Amino acid sequence: MTETPNPNLVDADSLTGEMHPIRRVVVALGSNLGERLSSLQGAVDALADTPDFFVTGVSPVYETAPVDSPDGSGPYLNAVVLADTTLPAARLMERALAIEDAYERERTHVRNAPRTLDVDLVVVGDRRSDEDFLRLPHPRAHERAFVLQPWHDLEPDAVFPDRGPIADLLMAADSTGVKKRDDLTLEVE
Repeated sequence: MTETPNPNLVDADSLTGEMHPIRRVVVALGSNLGERLSSLQGAVDALADTPDFFVTGVSPVYETAPVDSPDGSGPYLNAVVLADTTLPAARLMERALAIEDAYERERTHVRNAPRTLDVDLVVVGDRRSDEDFLRLPHPRAHERAFVLQPWHDLEPDAVFPDRGPIADLLMAADSTGVKKRDDLTLEVE
């Protein structure tokens, strides 16, 4: 069982003495190509194996219709992972991209093309970023029921930075095509 680090504590790097605040992280996972559940489980395992990244919750799995995707795109499996970390947001983004690459995610010029794995940083504490490499909070997650619903399952009182309570955002989002899959589960070892 993973213990949640005390959010009021600060971790000091033993080599540099540099202080790193513990931040709450919300990561959205999705897959609509190949062994979808296996890809999501692999992402959960890889995140849990990341040093200084403490998984505190994994949502139920949802099957969702593709949103703004090319014709012929298959349904996604989606989930959300909650964690506490002292890692900087840029390092988390590098880790997310490395996990996607390990599952042979192909990046094309086609927006929202089908993918073996999508690992999106939704929120990293109160960090804001508008760089090409890293946009925080995620620019469209507050509109996406396939992110909001699994996050709500884990933290019904959560607040999306600059947007408000996720419960309110979920009520306003289009939940058409979002179906909980009680027959599928993701585990944290």
